[in-house]
Amino acid sequence: MTFPFDNSYSRLPDRFFQRIAPTVVSGPQLIRLNEPLARELGLDPEFLRSPAGVEILAGNQIAEGSDPIALAYAGHQFGNFVPQLGDGRAILLGELVSADGQRRDIQLKGPGRTAFSRQGDGRAALGPVLREYIVSEAMAALGIATTRSLAAVSTGEKVWRETVQPGAVLTRIAASHVRIGTFQFFAARGDVEGLRILTDHVIARHYPEAARSDTPELELLRAVAKAQARLIAQWMLIGFIHGVMNTDNVTISGETLDYGPCAFMDRFNPATVFSSIDHAGRYAYGNQPAIGLWNLVRLAECLLPLIADETERAVPLAQAVLEEFDREFETAFLAGMRKKLGLASEEAEDKELVNGLFAAMYQGKADFTLTFRRLGEGLDNPAGEISLKELFSDSAPLEIWLAQWRQRLERDALPPAHRGEAMRLTNPLYIARNHLVEAALTAAATDNDFNRFNELVDVLAQPFTEQPGKEIYTRPPEPHEQVLQTFCGT
Repeated sequence: MTFPFDNSYSRLPDRFFQRIAPTVVSGPQLIRLNEPLARELGLDPEFLRSPAGVEILAGNQIAEGSDPIALAYAGHQFGNFVPQLGDGRAILLGELVSADGQRRDIQLKGPGRTAFSRQGDGRAALGPVLREYIVSEAMAALGIATTRSLAAVSTGEKVWRETVQPGAVLTRIAASHVRIGTFQFFAARGDVEGLRILTDHVIARHYPEAARSDTPELELLRAVAKAQARLIAQWMLIGFIHGVMNTDNVTISGETLDYGPCAFMDRFNPATVFSSIDHAGRYAYGNQPAIGLWNLVRLAECLLPLIADETERAVPLAQAVLEEFDREFETAFLAGMRKKLGLASEEAEDKELVNGLFAAMYQGKADFTLTFRRLGEGLDNPAGEISLKELFSDSAPLEIWLAQWRQRLERDALPPAHRGEAMRLTNPLYIARNHLVEAALTAAATDNDFNRFNELVDVLAQPFTEQPGKEIYTRPPEPHEQVLQTFCGT
């Protein structure tokens, strides 16, 4: 099969990447193929399932038209700048332009060493590959901007981490893999020409409207800031914690990238951290908006030489753009919260109403996802309201808040007959709960049993629709099932 590649990034200067082919693996086997996504990309699922297709997905064969490269980038990791990172365990095969004109990267994650691997083996273990497949596709089903997973393939080989683990390769799809760290790579070297080439490439690919501005670099910064503000608001609205918001994991396109130590909250607590390496809570749930802005400041620093000839003129211009971030985030977050609470109109006190619910959830140790789901189910349904209150160890603050919410609903424009359905279509019943993900990964890695993985992926594909017989996927973990730490998998 010929992939209709049109590889714009590999036409950039050589210092942007390393040309390198994936390392052959001994026994590739297809674990799962995302057939709807394959068709969306204009690819033939039957071919991808064939031995020849699996060879391409594993990196053993290079598809016609592919120009494999490993991208160079830098990044701040937990606040510490590393001037060279790069694709140490990923290789970009090429770019596809789908029927709707959208350009997307096809990348292999775990295909072997590159010039950026440092001391790593360039491989991926089975667990992290399946985790990214599960969570990225769950996020897509929730309507959140994200990279996607086209296929997971086992390699028939072992990788060494804390223990010996089965190896795998993920085929990842993205609008692009350009990150804030890509800009930092050139800025750290004083390579203004490289910054200009990269900026022009990103504007042409992602934000062509910026090219029509008298200040295209500022418009690029503004567009990226808006995309990140809206993305982080989406995360916050479903209790998602990215876990590793380093600048090399922040996409210019505004997609969620890297599902290593990510997790969804069970009990609501803004200080929640899951990442095993986030000892200080830098990337806790409640810190994500502030960290998003911190990361954007790093992008602005890179763009200063392009914004104006003198730093003294460039800085206030960039600052004025960055000052819009908090407003963009709050607007997106409150708009989403109004939908979750069944509100169609806006009132000045809505932020206070939202904060009141969060305070009640925190005090009552209530489950994030089920609280919002049962709010809608409890409308004009005494049994549903009882079910809601059972989530709270102390429901007294909730009782007070419910009275305030009902008063607010009486003033709202949304017809009461439509409110319950509107809330059901906004508040998911099924999320990628950490204990369910870990159970699926353990079964796959330990027993070569992919039944839990496949069923979990299928359930999460319909997060808003109640699925009979799948009640186990709705409940929070029992104390012995709780997952308190997640790992990056490198």
